[in-house]
Amino acid sequence: MKEDLKNIIRAKQGSQGFIKVTDLPVENLSDAQKVMLNRKANTLFNEGKINEAERIFITTGYSDGLSRTGDFYMKKNEYLKALRLYTLAHNSRKLNPLVEKISEAVSFVLKNQR
Repeated sequence: MKEDLKNIIRAKQGSQGFIKVTDLPVENLSDAQKVMLNRKANTLFNEGKINEAERIFITTGYSDGLSRTGDFYMKKNEYLKALRLYTLAHNSRKLNPLVEKISEAVSFVLKNQR
């Protein structure tokens, strides 16, 4: 049952399923524009303006910024937000344990509803 849930969650990532994500950063940005935007986002992140930084990181597809923002949400126990950002960052090292944790929670709920 646990493996089934993990497979379902994996199959839904990147689709219109559990978590709506986009894996396509804006393509018409030059490298210089991405660098400028990522610097701005890093400044915003360090100032605590997480939402603004997150939007830029998603726009540029900056995986390190996406992962750091995911870490921020993990510390706040906002697991689905973290899951979305780790997915966008292609950060399987942080994503896989979180998928495992969420799968266990869903399994627990389903077992105890009988």
